[in-house]
Amino acid sequence: MQRARPLARRPLVTLLTAAALAASGLTALTSAARAADADLARNGGFESALDGWTCTAGTTVTSPVHGGTSALKATPAGADNARCSQTVSVKPDSPYTLSGYVRGTYVYLGASGTGTTDVSTWAQSAPDWQQLTTTFRTGPSTTRVTIYTHGWYGTGAYHADDISLTGPGGETQQPPAVPGGLKTGSVTSSAVALSWSPVPGATGYAVYRDGAKVSTVTGTSTTVTGLTPSTAYSFQVTAVNDAGESARSATVTATTAQRPDDGGGSSDLPAHALVGYLHASFANGSGYTRMADVPDSWDVIDLAFGEPTSVTSGDIRFERCPVAECPNVESDAEFKAAIKAKQAAGKKVLISIGGQNGQVQLTSTAARDKFVSSVSAIIDEYGLDGLDIDFEGHSLSLNADDTDFKNPKTPVIVNLVSAVKTLKAKYGDGFVLTMAPETFFVQLGYQYYGTGKWGGQDPRAGAYLPVIHALRDDLTLLHVQDYNSGSIMGLDNQYHSMGGADFHIAMTDMLLTGFPVAGDANNVFPPLRPDQVAIGMPASTQAGNGHVSPAEVTKALNCLTKKTDCGSYATHGTWPDLRGLMTWSINWDRYSNWEFQKNFDAYFG
Repeated sequence: MQRARPLARRPLVTLLTAAALAASGLTALTSAARAADADLARNGGFESALDGWTCTAGTTVTSPVHGGTSALKATPAGADNARCSQTVSVKPDSPYTLSGYVRGTYVYLGASGTGTTDVSTWAQSAPDWQQLTTTFRTGPSTTRVTIYTHGWYGTGAYHADDISLTGPGGETQQPPAVPGGLKTGSVTSSAVALSWSPVPGATGYAVYRDGAKVSTVTGTSTTVTGLTPSTAYSFQVTAVNDAGESARSATVTATTAQRPDDGGGSSDLPAHALVGYLHASFANGSGYTRMADVPDSWDVIDLAFGEPTSVTSGDIRFERCPVAECPNVESDAEFKAAIKAKQAAGKKVLISIGGQNGQVQLTSTAARDKFVSSVSAIIDEYGLDGLDIDFEGHSLSLNADDTDFKNPKTPVIVNLVSAVKTLKAKYGDGFVLTMAPETFFVQLGYQYYGTGKWGGQDPRAGAYLPVIHALRDDLTLLHVQDYNSGSIMGLDNQYHSMGGADFHIAMTDMLLTGFPVAGDANNVFPPLRPDQVAIGMPASTQAGNGHVSPAEVTKALNCLTKKTDCGSYATHGTWPDLRGLMTWSINWDRYSNWEFQKNFDAYFG
């Protein structure tokens, strides 16, 4: 529900009388004191992008600007008011003036942590640049103040420029020294461990891979993940404090290990694979397709669906389509024989758990253990190759205090990860693990994660990220459902909508590039390997919202694997090893005369 707009009120600064200002000492500055004041805001004109600022939903633009060549543009959405802030060193018991220029509706400028009274001022409607100004005095022990700007919920984008904080500067602090002793530790096919010597005065360290910052940590060690097997990488590290960042350390290099031939259950998939869901439990409007009638083009066949006896039981059952609904359904013996024939031809057949109607919440360890035993029973009965996790709806959500995707603590997340790891350990490295989350649970995490810092967001936002991250070394394929989706912000900070190649390009680029979760540059979801990623698309217009023509499918593949036909979206790489395509569903593709399959065969054949 959209929050109500604030009642119109005059900015605080206009309500202060001259007498009150004089009494506070804010107007009693001598000429000498004024001459000693400085602008303490770092990059207040946004000429150096967002350097110095932490923004939940902001970027820089070249038009409109108030001064210089750049300005801030930030867009509130949902429960996010698009706050941008920075922390500044100040002197105790000293007067300060905060000023800036804004455009838009309900734009705020303020300061917090003053040690006295936190202040803010705002513009209710500023169709052109309007200056906002407010003043405050720091408390007797205040040495740091946070200045910020933000918009209001659901009111559209705002702009800000030339923000200044004028007053006496705090103690001058120098950036820390360059870290020494950088060395590599354990190296796997997808990760490299790093460590270095501590630097006095450093509050954190930034880690660089091949010249690009990939993470910020507070300790003197980290593991860089999401790497490609048999690939050489270079690493550097810098030390960070409030004054800035040191120069980069000496470079160390490491070459990741070759992925074992049987690792991840993916090595015997073809270089480019076609994945499809087979309606094995129901017919719907597409009709029933027998396992033996699935063409050889389909490399991974997901049986839809295994569903729980109740939402929280963890007890998964797989029921074959009844004859009354599927008159042409084969017998169990014929079904199992057809699965074996597919496997003999090199195909993988998985049980898909969940779907639209199969809500699964592993809220307890008992449910976790029942999930393991019941899924194992299905796999063993039908001789399947692995598991597809298709949790939708309210299956996954994050508790309010669960804010770090790398260290989840919500039971439904922790228990699911534990259950899958148990299944992988039981069946070995050949166990095939795939996932089919919706964009709301993955790419939306670039903007929102769980309930958010201030609460009020949908707790399901980005909730698949901790599952994917915890299982990335076991994951065979991630094929996000690029359909039945709302508009999602891409790495270009623009919203992308279904209906063309652009949506698939932007959504897939996020998986292969990685992205800061909830806009936090210090909390980056690492990229997946291209061989772990397939693009999820509807097979026909009847299959789901977001269907695109074969020509648009080809454009998306060309852009991602060849960097051609990219349109307006600029990808962050080229990935010829992208694994392939997933579709809902094999049944709907048969209904449409195999249009999706034929296009795949023509492209990769």
